[in-house]
Amino acid sequence: MDQKDRILVIGALGQVGQELVETLRLRYGTERVIGSDIRLPENPPELFEAVDVLDTERLLAIVRKYNIRYIYHLAALLSATAEQKIKGGWRLNMQGLFNVLDLAVEGHIDKIFWPSSIAVFGPSTPRVDTPQTTVMDPNTVYGISKLAGERWCDYYHARFGVDVRSIRYPGLIGYKSLPGGGTTDYAVDIFHAALQQGSYTSFLGPDTRLPMMYMPDAIKATIGIMDAEAASVKIRSSYNIASMSFTPAEIGAEIGQHVPGFQLDYAPDHRQAIADSWPQSIVDQDARADWGWQESYDLAKMTADMLLNLKKQ
Repeated sequence: MDQKDRILVIGALGQVGQELVETLRLRYGTERVIGSDIRLPENPPELFEAVDVLDTERLLAIVRKYNIRYIYHLAALLSATAEQKIKGGWRLNMQGLFNVLDLAVEGHIDKIFWPSSIAVFGPSTPRVDTPQTTVMDPNTVYGISKLAGERWCDYYHARFGVDVRSIRYPGLIGYKSLPGGGTTDYAVDIFHAALQQGSYTSFLGPDTRLPMMYMPDAIKATIGIMDAEAASVKIRSSYNIASMSFTPAEIGAEIGQHVPGFQLDYAPDHRQAIADSWPQSIVDQDARADWGWQESYDLAKMTADMLLNLKKQ
C-alpha cells in the first residue's frame, strides 16, 4: 500500500463501520482513512464525507478528491429492516455494490471489501456445521441480495480481474455502537438491558442457536482478508467465518454469572422466522487454511469484556 493511497469506508456510521474506521486509522494513520455515510453525524469527525453510494458522480468525486485506492463497502439495509423496505433494500444492497465494483473496472480503485452474511443460507441449507459450498435458498430480501452480490463479486473477479474480497458475517456483537436492524440484534440489546434494568425480553426463543462473533474478531477478519496476498484469497464469492454459536438462554446464563438476579424472558416476533431459516453453526476451514483466519473470543471471554466496557461507558 503506497503512502499516498487512501482508504474509503462507505457506511462508516454503522455498527461495523465505526469500529473499522477507528482500527484502520490506528494502523495506517488518520489522514489515510476517509469515513463516509449517507448523512453527516451531528459533530462530523475529521476526514468524513456525506456520500450516498447510489450517487455515482458524488462517489467518484470523493474517490478522486482523496486518491482512494481501497474501499470497504459496508452500506446496506440489514435483514429485519429490509423486510419492511423491500425494493429500497434491494436497490441499496445491489446497486451500491455495482457502483463500487464498476469503480474498479474503470481503474479508479485497486481493492474492495464487501461483506456478505449467513443470511445467504436458507431453509434447505444444512443448519448444523454449514459448509462453505452448499444449498443456498435465502428467503429474505437481505439474504437474496447478499447471495446475488456474492455471485456478482465472483463474476467481476473472473471477468474483469477485480480484486474483491468478502466474508459472510455471522451475528455481530459490540459495545461501541448500537445495532442497525438485524435479526441477531438481541445479542447486543441484552447486555445494555442487563446493566440498565436487570432484565431483558428476547425477540427470539430460548433455544434459537445462531452463529455469532465479537466485534474485535469481525474487524480482525475484515482487515485480515484485505491484507492477505491476492493468491491466498482463493474464494471470490465470500468466505464462511466462525467464532461461536449460542442461544438466548445460553448468553442469558453467561450474563447471569456477572449480573446477579438477571431475568430473561421471551416474546418471539417476526424475526424468529428469519432466525429459524439460518444456520446454527458454521464450518470455516477454507478461511483458516487460505488466509489464516483465527478467532480470539468465545462466549465467556466476550461476555466479560462486553460488560466491563459497557460499565465504563
